[in-house]
Amino acid sequence: MKKERARFAACYLSKQVRQAWNPVNVIAPICLATAVLSSPAMAQQQTGSIRGQIAAGDGTTSVAGIEVTATSAVMPKPRTATTREDGSFIMPFLLPGEYTVSFALPNGQTKEFATRVMLEQASAINFVYSPDNTEVITITGSPFVTTGNSSLTNSFGADVIQSLPTGQTYRDMLKILPGVEYSENSTLGPSAGGSGVDNSYGFDGVDLSMPMFGNLSSEPSTHDIANVSVDRGGAKAIGFNRSGGFSVNSVSKSGTNEFHGSLEYRIQPSSFSATPKGGVIQDTDQTWIVGSISGPLIEDELFFYGSFYRPEVEGSSKTTVYGPAKDYNSERNEYFGKLTWAPTDDILLNASLRDSERTVTGSSIGEYETDSVSVGSESNLNIYSIDGSWLLGDSSISFKYGKYEEDFIDTPDTELTGVTPVIGDSLDITRLDELGYFSVPSLRTGDDLTDEDLQFNAGAIGLIESYGYIDDDGSYAGGGGVGAYSQYNRQSFERESFELAFDTEKMWGNMYHTIHVGAKWSEISEELARLSNGWGTISYVGGVDDEYPGAYYVASVQQMSLAVDGEVTPAIISSSESYNFEINDTIEHGDFTYNIGVLVSKDVYYGQGLKANSSNVSGYELAPGHKYKMYTVDWKDMIQPRLGVTWEYQDESTVFANYASYNPNASSLARAASWDRNSRATIEVQFDEDGNYLTSGAKAGSSGKFFADNMSPRRIDEYTIGATRAVSNNLMLRSHVRFRYGSHFWEDMPNDARLYGDYEGGSVPDNIADRGLYIDNLDELREEVGGSSYVVAEVDGGQTKYWEWSTEAEWFGERTYLNASYTWSHYYGNFDQDNTTSGNDANTFIGSSYYGDGKGRMPWDNRYGNLIGDKPHKVKVFGYYTTDWDANIGAYFIFQSGEAWTAWDGTVYGYSSSTSRYAEPAGSRRGASHWQVDLNYTQDWNISDYTLKFRADVFNVFNKQTGYNYDPYVSNETFGEPRSYYDPRRLQLSVTMQF
Repeated sequence: MKKERARFAACYLSKQVRQAWNPVNVIAPICLATAVLSSPAMAQQQTGSIRGQIAAGDGTTSVAGIEVTATSAVMPKPRTATTREDGSFIMPFLLPGEYTVSFALPNGQTKEFATRVMLEQASAINFVYSPDNTEVITITGSPFVTTGNSSLTNSFGADVIQSLPTGQTYRDMLKILPGVEYSENSTLGPSAGGSGVDNSYGFDGVDLSMPMFGNLSSEPSTHDIANVSVDRGGAKAIGFNRSGGFSVNSVSKSGTNEFHGSLEYRIQPSSFSATPKGGVIQDTDQTWIVGSISGPLIEDELFFYGSFYRPEVEGSSKTTVYGPAKDYNSERNEYFGKLTWAPTDDILLNASLRDSERTVTGSSIGEYETDSVSVGSESNLNIYSIDGSWLLGDSSISFKYGKYEEDFIDTPDTELTGVTPVIGDSLDITRLDELGYFSVPSLRTGDDLTDEDLQFNAGAIGLIESYGYIDDDGSYAGGGGVGAYSQYNRQSFERESFELAFDTEKMWGNMYHTIHVGAKWSEISEELARLSNGWGTISYVGGVDDEYPGAYYVASVQQMSLAVDGEVTPAIISSSESYNFEINDTIEHGDFTYNIGVLVSKDVYYGQGLKANSSNVSGYELAPGHKYKMYTVDWKDMIQPRLGVTWEYQDESTVFANYASYNPNASSLARAASWDRNSRATIEVQFDEDGNYLTSGAKAGSSGKFFADNMSPRRIDEYTIGATRAVSNNLMLRSHVRFRYGSHFWEDMPNDARLYGDYEGGSVPDNIADRGLYIDNLDELREEVGGSSYVVAEVDGGQTKYWEWSTEAEWFGERTYLNASYTWSHYYGNFDQDNTTSGNDANTFIGSSYYGDGKGRMPWDNRYGNLIGDKPHKVKVFGYYTTDWDANIGAYFIFQSGEAWTAWDGTVYGYSSSTSRYAEPAGSRRGASHWQVDLNYTQDWNISDYTLKFRADVFNVFNKQTGYNYDPYVSNETFGEPRSYYDPRRLQLSVTMQF
């Protein structure tokens, strides 16, 4: 703490000189900025800390051994510390909340200060002590100072979250994160300089992202959140941050020594929403019931908090282009409970459990589909969390255990129980809508139709007249879907993790060290059973598709639906383990703070269907149902340095620079490359013009795959420089420039892709062609155990680049909060993880997509350009104001550029299939920009010991239903038109009773 001691001596001298200037107002911001900004963050991510220093006013009085006590309603027991020789102290592992900190001074006086502890932050309390008088020259506990586990950290308390029009779920809350795009995706995460599947979402220390897919799966209510912290970049080697995007952490509310409870009822009937600009027209009534209760089980020792959350959605009068459709209904019951236990002053334990059950009927009916294609689903979610800390003088030990379990079951509302797919049987083309899900073709149009186009149209006309819909001109149109939902899907996901950390603070010479050492183990798994409903999906290809020579119809059937010798193929189980070790040292020396750390990781993928056999060339033998070690990414390949420096060139100003490397761990390869996919593949069955069977085979790329040798794992290198300035006690400014470079992406590709040479629409670069096959002896390996002709390999020259300049202002007043930010960015490259399929708002494979699947889809085929997450301009302004009449007014404003998109046309490369075949450089087109305003108003009435709250939230006040998700298919009549629109204006009303 030598640095803080020198700083406070200077502050004390300055105060004496400027005493006539109202020193609290003048000097407090200076000391606040310099003292708190340099404070290291605590390792235990579910807490914050208080630290500071007492300086001797006369320079001779001892400030060692002074007892410091912190109390808060959220902490069962007070936390105490004793000042060191230099007067410094630290109180780690404090639950976020409001604290009173008292100092028992040697002259018999007791000084008390109020401060706020934020998640992953260190609040500072510093003052000068003289035996005859104590002078406070530093305001404590700034609410806007960020000292988290990265150089780009924002933290928000429950007061901010609940005072803004944010919505009810964790996903809704992401809209307030500065520098992060506003997204209304239901599955794929928002982008902020990385892929949406590489973000990290934490709740009470448990990762909420779906194993294998990386998207936010569960949706805890924001009602339970006490504090949120987001790290956008510049990570330290604290908290095991491997995110290729941004990392969000949150901590739930805790009980206190007083009993409290609340009950809220919220409504949004269909009449409270404007008519959607596009998509299905549906009257939807939504309601929410939220209740909570908290209090002591053992006073001053054991607290509890519990909540109930029930959102319900009822839809009626739904209409598609085919006519009326069944009602939609979604019901969810979620229970949450938490215990906070402090058996001693130095030990703090937390345990929480979340249980959620959701039932949905009448789902998945699109604008161009019939009522019969709907699906029902059930999902169950369980999240367990236990964490604890034990203080040992200047050191501490902490641990964290988490478990996430989620089950999904999708069942077609129209079950085709009388239709059993059998390879070799014919297809009754007179009743395609009774055999599965039939995709009605659209006529090929244009002035230069080929003979193939005319042949395709000749067969399509009759199908459109039989299964199409009547358009506005009164004629039949194609492009829709009829029949029944295509499959039954049963998936079970699980994630389990355990962390252990040791932290200590040491003074060596004139440098103060805060040292953190941590280790983490985690395991994820998925169990999958997928069966077709009838013949699954049926498509018309008209005899002109090169991928299906001579075929007019293609049915895609799940192999698990095809019984062999009376035996049904069992579920496929995939898993992976991750081991992580981190060490970090934050060093204070003079006006500089250095951060030196490294995170080292090891990932192991496990598949199913092989067994080790050293006598075989492949090293395996076939063993259906057997778990095998698929691939290991070793320690030496995932060394992730974290280096940073902060220079306080003036007491109120800092400049910082940071370098961080990340190896994202989100991957689908444990399933996508698993050998048992050979017996659980999607079988494509081909039929002639009359529906007679032609041939069948596994869909390309859907069987087990070998890995190329000596691959480097996916890597993000990040460079950040920035500055912060506390303009006053209430206003903080931040600005930074950041560059991210992504490389070593993995995908499954044809083994001979580098040998394609020159082909229609493309050409393999010479430097890539010289590398030859990805695996030289693949044919020999396949002769032993089979498998795909595709292999998992590094994308040749695969890269992403991200430039960002961002500036942010944050204001905390007595009754006001305001956050305003502007971000300019450019996100470009030749590998777009968020744009690998035609509909990207879904759980798509990471490492096994259409990217690289043959000619027209390779890295050199028009792939370099703007990525879909590139939105150059983003402006966010949000805040709230508390009035004199016990009301709160909240507001949120967003402006952002439109998405980059690309025309797809397979004919450029000689193919009829245009999916993921770019006809122009990536991101050549730009969609419309979007802006919207959200408002809310809350009125409190105090009635005896109760508080009655009335609240109104209006989202998208000006009804800006901007289009996005543009149709990229050049051959479609709807080419270039938005397929999705931002949600219309809607009003929510709620009433809450609290005690």
